[in-house]
Amino acid sequence: MNDTKTDDLAGMSEEEKAMMAEWEKMSGDAPAGDPMSGAADVEDDGAARILNQDEIDSLLGFDDSGLGRGETSGVMALINSAMVNYERLPMLDIVFDRLVRLMSTSLRNLTSDNVEVSLDQVSTVRFGDYLNSIPLPALLSVYKAEEWDNSGLMVTDSALIYSIVDVLLGGRKGTPAIRVEGRPYTTIETKLVERMVGVSLSDLSSAFDPLSPVSFTLERMETNPRFATITQSGNACVLARLRVDMGDRGGRIEILIPYATLEPIRELLLQMFMGEKFGRDSIWETHLTQELYQTDVSLQAILGEITVPLRDLIHWKKGTQIILNTYVGDELELRCGHVPMFKGPVGQRLENLAVKIEKYIPPEEESRER
Repeated sequence: MNDTKTDDLAGMSEEEKAMMAEWEKMSGDAPAGDPMSGAADVEDDGAARILNQDEIDSLLGFDDSGLGRGETSGVMALINSAMVNYERLPMLDIVFDRLVRLMSTSLRNLTSDNVEVSLDQVSTVRFGDYLNSIPLPALLSVYKAEEWDNSGLMVTDSALIYSIVDVLLGGRKGTPAIRVEGRPYTTIETKLVERMVGVSLSDLSSAFDPLSPVSFTLERMETNPRFATITQSGNACVLARLRVDMGDRGGRIEILIPYATLEPIRELLLQMFMGEKFGRDSIWETHLTQELYQTDVSLQAILGEITVPLRDLIHWKKGTQIILNTYVGDELELRCGHVPMFKGPVGQRLENLAVKIEKYIPPEEESRER
């Protein structure tokens, strides 16, 4: 092999020899006929290393050990963050704050018990991911926002369902509610939870009232998440998690509102405080008004108008007499540019012609006259 290489080099020009030397240098000074030698050198230097399966899974975010935490890492975290990228809505935090106070009072009146409602978290999720994460059994209440013409979802977990049934049916205080697993909810349990959901939706309507009046009405209640689909699985939604405590009993209520439902009031939710007016500055408005009052405006008094053919107009000379259809007692029209503004009789004051303004021409009247 070496003799053959020496013969080949002897037949090369100086340019080709320099190029060959450069290739060997780039490949790790490995002989051209021994490809394994260069790979071994690279491996010994640690410049290149093949990842094993666990490292690949960790890089892509498919690590099995992290499935229970509900958090992703690596490439999957970047994909999820891009798909659930949402704008912050400051007023939505105030709305849910009002909801907590209203629900605390309403549920106390409903149950005649000491009820404490707290807001655990307000976050954004994709609708499909949230449906897959709902712990069953649970009751899923689909409600509709009448004025916004869209829907939302309210999920009541199993612990709160049995607690509210126990409280409304006169269960003894200080004892946790008896939970019977493995059976569907009865009609009585569903109706009692429906009363609580109706009260909560009424409070949610009242919480949105300062921003935009809206009525949330219950459409149906489901136990299977597949039948509670209200939007595309990849659409972003706002999720509010509420904790309801009634002594030793309690549970969670989760309110899901798709961004498509909030779209009609998106500009209102972007406000930093209640009643903020976008694009308006009262100081600048006052200054602009004062300056406009001092602006000079040119008015033209129209003595009369006639229509003349072009063939007559070109024969006009100095001293040509033009007869207008205007009489001494007629009112003249004052215009600002091409817009009629006022009407009034003509007269004389200090050897000057004068017009007394007696009538204002509204824009509506002007359009009708035209």
